[in-house]
Amino acid sequence: MKGQVYKSTGSWYDVKAEDGKVYQSRLRGKFKQKGLKVNNPIAVGDFVELEPDEQHENTGLITGILNRENYLIRKSTRKSGFSHILASNLDQTLLLATVSFPRTSQGFIDRFLVSAESFRIPSLVIFNKKDLLNEKELEKVNEWQEMYEHIGYTTDLISLETQEGIDTVLSYLKNKTTLIAGHSGVGKSTLLNALIPGLKQKTGEVSAFANKGTHTTTFAEMFDIDGVSKVIDTPGIKELGLVDMEPEEISHYFPEMREHLGECRFNNCLHVNEPGCRIVEALEDGEIFPERYMSYLSMLEDYDSHR
Repeated sequence: MKGQVYKSTGSWYDVKAEDGKVYQSRLRGKFKQKGLKVNNPIAVGDFVELEPDEQHENTGLITGILNRENYLIRKSTRKSGFSHILASNLDQTLLLATVSFPRTSQGFIDRFLVSAESFRIPSLVIFNKKDLLNEKELEKVNEWQEMYEHIGYTTDLISLETQEGIDTVLSYLKNKTTLIAGHSGVGKSTLLNALIPGLKQKTGEVSAFANKGTHTTTFAEMFDIDGVSKVIDTPGIKELGLVDMEPEEISHYFPEMREHLGECRFNNCLHVNEPGCRIVEALEDGEIFPERYMSYLSMLEDYDSHR
């Protein structure tokens, strides 16, 4: 029987099977992913082959993993040289961000978008806590929205506190499987509680001292909004290291750079100080936002420092 993984706690998996039941399941033997050094061979969103356990009701054995359409991955925080699959078989990602309390940096937003682009997963950037923004912060969010929308991303500014924008977010999620990500404290659990009445996800306070949120989600978990829309909650991400990406590939995942690829004088151009670089020309002509280019350089530097 086939099923889909809704929750993973490391050794046990909640699998919703095609008979509509949820089975607490374990793996049969060890699974290895070809060419992937990951500390979680099975991720939320995976479609699996399942054998129900006849001795114990609503328990089962996962005997195989079906091919993934895509997945989103990050560097493992526990095991050096390994990666962690956040979720698989996604239609889109929703990055929830806040300009203060806690602060989401533009560099983090760009790294997340580049990671999603590398797996061809569309992304939404939703800014929360509109009710807390002063004039300067509101201006900043408006600038960011203008920039990301110009590049082709959908953005919005909402307030989960006052419920402003919830219906709009719901419309973005209709008929899709969406991974919700962001720093701890940006409001992911509050958003889920607003989208799915009766869910009662635990929410955490933001520390005024550190301006950081507390982790309230420890494992990824998928929830049904309705019969056709699903959301995946993920633990708060502090940093996002790019995985398995060569330096010359990074520009492919910036949509505004991608449209000029192949126009540089040299095939192996890294778009830094090479002569005849079309990307640098586009930057100088105002076709590429300087802030985005700085994020690109930062990712190149990050790659060099980890070699």
